[in-house]
Amino acid sequence: MSGMAHDAPATAASAARSRRHPRRGQGPRRRDAERNVNAILDAAQDLFRKDPDASMTEIAKAAGLGRVTVYGHFESREHLVEALLARATGEAERIVADADLARGSATDALIRLIRTSWRVLDQHRGVHAVAMRSLAPEQLRRHHGGVLDHVDRLVARGQATGELRDDLPRDWLVSVAYALLQNAADEVDAGRLDAADAGDVLVATLTRALTTACERP
Repeated sequence: MSGMAHDAPATAASAARSRRHPRRGQGPRRRDAERNVNAILDAAQDLFRKDPDASMTEIAKAAGLGRVTVYGHFESREHLVEALLARATGEAERIVADADLARGSATDALIRLIRTSWRVLDQHRGVHAVAMRSLAPEQLRRHHGGVLDHVDRLVARGQATGELRDDLPRDWLVSVAYALLQNAADEVDAGRLDAADAGDVLVATLTRALTTACERP
């Protein structure tokens, strides 16, 4: 018992030293892991553009890694898809925040929102189609929550100034904008809409649907 009592402080001191002085190699291993994760996500994103049904084996091969390594970072294809969606929506949220939707008129801000959001969607085309197949609706909504909050605030401001329609519920207008942006990505993937035209098509469609500037029957 006395030996155990003496050993305990020594063990605690050893653990404290380890925290202060990490073992050599922990840093490089962490960097290697980050590189592997990015390689996996990049490979998955590229493959999903061409084939939404790409397997984990195909993703591992495209990333230049073994299946064991891929599964070491992502225990299932669903987890990989969710990580890919989180990366895409995180980038979208940063770009939308940089667009400063509180600046200028609500209509001008809406156009900035559409164009900036579409650029991100175009970069991550294929991810949405795979996520729709792999994830539950509540998971999709949760990942898009940050961007949707920006859209909601913009629509509320536009309705208050009379620039955006107030004859329909705000939540509905936000959902319409969200759905059309996602649908544009799906149409480009299907070859029915040219990616170079998608931004202009979205601006024309959403300004017509959401603003009060156009005459309505």
